[in-house]
Amino acid sequence: MTDLATPSYPSGAAPDRTASLQIGGMTCAACAARVEKALARVPGVSHVSVNLMTERAHIDSDPGVEVHTLIAAVHKAGYEATPAVVVDGAAAGFAASASAPVLTPADDGPHTITELTIGGMTCASCVMRVEKALMKVPGVAGVSVNLATDTATVDLGATPPSADALIAAVTQAGYEAALIVPPDAAPADAATSESAADSLAQRQRDQARRDYYAVLASAALSIPLVVPMIGTWFGAHEMLPPWLQLTLASIVQFGFGARFYRAAFRALRAHAGNMDLLVALGTSAAYGISVYQMAFHPGDVAHLYFEASAVVITLVRFGKWLEARARRQTSDAIRALNALRPDRARIRVGIHEREVPLAQVSVGAVVIVRPGERVPVDGVMLEGRTHVDESLITGESLPVPKQPGDALTAGSINGEGAIAITTRATGAETTLARIIRLVESAQAGKAPIQRLVDRVSEVFVPTILALAVLTLTGWLLAGAGVETAILNAVAVLVIACPCALGLATPAAIMAGTGVAARHGVLIKDAEALETAHGVTIVAFDKTGTLTLGQPSVTAFEPTGGMDRDDALALAAAVQRHSDHPLARAVVSAARDAGVGADPSASHARAVPGRGVEAQIGDETFALGSTHWLTELGIQLEPHLRDRAAQLEAAGNTVSWLMRRDPATHVASALALIAFGDTVKPTARAAVARLAQMGVRSVLVTGDNEGSAASVARAVGIDEVHANVLPEDKARVIHDLKIRSAGIVAMAGDGINDAPALAAADIGMAMATGTDVAMHAAGITLMRGDPALVADAIDISRRTWRKIRQNLFWAFVYNLVGIPLAAFGLLNPMLAGAAMAFSSVSVVTNALLLRSWRGGQAGKSGQAR
Repeated sequence: MTDLATPSYPSGAAPDRTASLQIGGMTCAACAARVEKALARVPGVSHVSVNLMTERAHIDSDPGVEVHTLIAAVHKAGYEATPAVVVDGAAAGFAASASAPVLTPADDGPHTITELTIGGMTCASCVMRVEKALMKVPGVAGVSVNLATDTATVDLGATPPSADALIAAVTQAGYEAALIVPPDAAPADAATSESAADSLAQRQRDQARRDYYAVLASAALSIPLVVPMIGTWFGAHEMLPPWLQLTLASIVQFGFGARFYRAAFRALRAHAGNMDLLVALGTSAAYGISVYQMAFHPGDVAHLYFEASAVVITLVRFGKWLEARARRQTSDAIRALNALRPDRARIRVGIHEREVPLAQVSVGAVVIVRPGERVPVDGVMLEGRTHVDESLITGESLPVPKQPGDALTAGSINGEGAIAITTRATGAETTLARIIRLVESAQAGKAPIQRLVDRVSEVFVPTILALAVLTLTGWLLAGAGVETAILNAVAVLVIACPCALGLATPAAIMAGTGVAARHGVLIKDAEALETAHGVTIVAFDKTGTLTLGQPSVTAFEPTGGMDRDDALALAAAVQRHSDHPLARAVVSAARDAGVGADPSASHARAVPGRGVEAQIGDETFALGSTHWLTELGIQLEPHLRDRAAQLEAAGNTVSWLMRRDPATHVASALALIAFGDTVKPTARAAVARLAQMGVRSVLVTGDNEGSAASVARAVGIDEVHANVLPEDKARVIHDLKIRSAGIVAMAGDGINDAPALAAADIGMAMATGTDVAMHAAGITLMRGDPALVADAIDISRRTWRKIRQNLFWAFVYNLVGIPLAAFGLLNPMLAGAAMAFSSVSVVTNALLLRSWRGGQAGKSGQAR
């Protein structure tokens, strides 16, 4: 099965390797741009995309580029980096720093890879200490520690040490460790795996709780500084003693504000600037002028500004906490999908059932699923009948009936009956795992519009620093006091917020792609999302896209005096090994007619856009379209042409059974076969909804004109292109693009649609179709429902609208706030509140996309 998450690349061809790094220390768009530049300068790197929301960098590079080289480049730029994933599977893992060993097993015998969950790590130096501790354990050949996932992957070499020895080494280094159960572990050890996963989730919750309490503590220390100042507005003039103000402000400034100093120092060391530098400079100036007043004017309590520095730090930390909380909500889709993965499965062994960890289930194993349980693997139903809830995978709201022979997807919920499933895929190969990879890939990408934001962010911090200097100088030249000039310059530094610019686009993309995935629309990358919003024409394939793709034989008429059953047996033999809907219809018709054993066919092959041919005995038989019949030079008698035209006019697809003489190579027609298909119930409503959205629908099919016209009338499409070969479908798409001067989408499901899907500005493939079609498309529709085409365009438009709204407000905050601060109309505390609110507002605005409900949203009105 084709990997749904195959990424697209600007050059059109995949690089030799794609690596992903988790980046630490980024706080704004300027940081992301700096990391991007640093990585792009590494020789052999062809493309870099840094996402501030996910804090990840995706790097396309030559095979010779070592990950520790990339990490060193990030460190030199002033940020932290640890490996996140390697897509091409070329290596088992990478070191987290330039000095740590790369996890590459030596060729000295069999090796075992095991994983530990690590507790207590906070930075890249922790990673290095854990790696060094584990490398000292005898028998360890290589170690890779991932700070992002809090895990250590250990190559145990030919003489592996015990798990207790590994855990003891980590504990001695000052950290916690627990074993993650390997695939061949005993079932009884599953509790250890679950405990490790629970521990990791608990540590993440603990960190969020610590941040929350830090904000509360900072606020508790800042409020006593603010209350007396507010009291002066109402005539009260009692102020806290200077020494108490200094004490409270110092704890906030150098305790809770230490993170800003650390990040600012890293930026300065890299000869760069970021938001933390602005906050550190601004609050330090307010704090410093207050200390100066205390030292040289001890009785002048009214000119102390400790409350300004403390409140700014508190508000900025509060804003970052809210922002992080909102950012976690944008990843709800990934967490919801991951939650669908069961940890254990019940397998049948002989006449007994045994519950085992999911990692122990192999392809071909029979899995038992009881009512109410989640299906743990992809497979085919072997026994039982039931209804399955696939809503969180396909977006289908109603349970789907299942019987023996039907496919089942991991993560779906079994309804009322116990069932047995023959396993076809487990773990990373399941449809659910591929969906998760696709959503992660889309959320990690960078939309083309973000490039403009990156260019602005690149010069943002230097520009703000220059404006702050100009503000300070201007007020001094205007005759204002030093305090006034410094406070206005501080307000300029604090109001500026490159965070909002950096979050505007990725926040909307993550929310949009996440909610789309929950409703059965999988968007491959950010570029596809941005392109789809401008679609003006959708070209639909017919069979399997607008129709059910389950045709039946409506007429089978021998043409050369051959017995009907003999001709039907030959047709079934030619089509026996094909999965095409028409082939299944022929085989089904032969079975229903009680035709005996088929003759044996060999060397069967599909001829794209024409049909299928096979060898039976010494003769070649073919079953295909009228177009192919004409190409083979077969002349039809007038009554056969009239009969074919009559069937086509009635909406049938006409094919022919043909034979080629091995001696003369002369072909002749043996039988006329007519197929009828049913239009999907939602097709007409889908076309009507697209028309309401200002999108025109076109039908492009390889079927005959009569069948195409019949379907077009049924669904309300005016423009029809029939008898179109696969290579000509791409030409039709090209012509539509030129004629409309707009963005053209193609919706299809078959191999013959792949060229058109690739040629369109945006391809939309039905997941009920072939893997080739999905591989060529930018958007995959998880249900064979044409209504999802309108949904895909709708969510793209809404996401695009959110991006524009976010960028507008991000720019407005700065364009309005900076001049107000420069002219003395904003004090530093209000500037800090506005800066914190700006980041939170763009993420919150993006989160409104989570209320989207697919087709129901289109009926309820416009998006907010």
